[in-house]
Amino acid sequence: MVGMRRQLLLACLSALLSAANTSAQQSKPAQQHVLPDTFGNWHVVGCDVDLQKPALSQEAGEREFRQCQFTSGKQTVTILAGKYRDPSSSYEVYTSLLRPAMQASTVGRFTAVDGWGLIALVGDIVFEVRQPRNISTKDLQELASIVAAQSAKTPLPPIREYLPKEDLVNATQRYALGVAALRAAAESMGKPEIAALANAAGFAQGAEAMLAQYRRGRDSGVLLLLDYPTPQLAELHLRHLEAALAEAANKSGSTIERKGSLLTIVIAPSSQAFGENLRAAVTHETQVTWNEPSQTATDPPWALVLYRIFVGTGVFMVMAVAFGVAFGGFRIFIKKLLPGKVFDRPEQMEVLQLGLSGHKIDTRDLY
Repeated sequence: MVGMRRQLLLACLSALLSAANTSAQQSKPAQQHVLPDTFGNWHVVGCDVDLQKPALSQEAGEREFRQCQFTSGKQTVTILAGKYRDPSSSYEVYTSLLRPAMQASTVGRFTAVDGWGLIALVGDIVFEVRQPRNISTKDLQELASIVAAQSAKTPLPPIREYLPKEDLVNATQRYALGVAALRAAAESMGKPEIAALANAAGFAQGAEAMLAQYRRGRDSGVLLLLDYPTPQLAELHLRHLEAALAEAANKSGSTIERKGSLLTIVIAPSSQAFGENLRAAVTHETQVTWNEPSQTATDPPWALVLYRIFVGTGVFMVMAVAFGVAFGGFRIFIKKLLPGKVFDRPEQMEVLQLGLSGHKIDTRDLY
């Protein structure tokens, strides 16, 4: 009988725990992935998430990556998307995926497209659509809007604006926050001397790099920018980079200079004049922005100023008279109640005597 009761009690407890787990699972919101299950007329048919992370993705702090197949009628496309540490890390990945033949698209601001695919940067998320001709621009814009709703929206690194716009070879911009990204950029540009500078760049001390290829007629070169948190760090790594540059690329005419916390390195310029013009075109300026609400200060009319002066003076005068009368009344009341005990005590009174009489004046005779 005792055994049956024990079994019944265990069964009840198991049922209660199962019900509690079911309720918790139902109340817990479903995990939102980097890619939606549907957008426009497209529906996901399968995803692969067990993909090996390349070194650059690990460096960018990859948090989630999905490669999914979507269908719409008889059309099929593959979409890859990754979520990274922050928008700067995503920008690092985005620039590493750019191909020279890519052009800007109408899907969004940071998008590039060619015959192979479309790459888009949306906050801290980067996605790539293979065979984008099978998807309408409207559906791609809807996809970008859905992805943007779950992405971080902090500003992108300012160093990207330092690069000169003139003579820039399209889609060669590369941003790097670490050694892996800078080496990948060197490989894509065919400049091994850039990879030799990776270890001396000082990424562990907060450096960030931006580089691009430039071409004007027969002149060409690569401009590498390295920005540091302080000018002192820039000066310190300038010496390390000069030593690395002397070993790797000094024979090709590469030069390095410092301006504040920014180092500019012109890699293998076709001529000294082209390299100097390229460095002179760098737009590195300190800008202070104010994003708080502001108001315009205006002086009040003179009549109002005089009115306030007279009113303020009158208030102080009335208060002075009132406090004087109150203190005088209080003093008289205390002297009547406790004569010679609080105010005007004889031992504290001092009277100047002219010596005209022969006896000393008693201060009590004065009242």
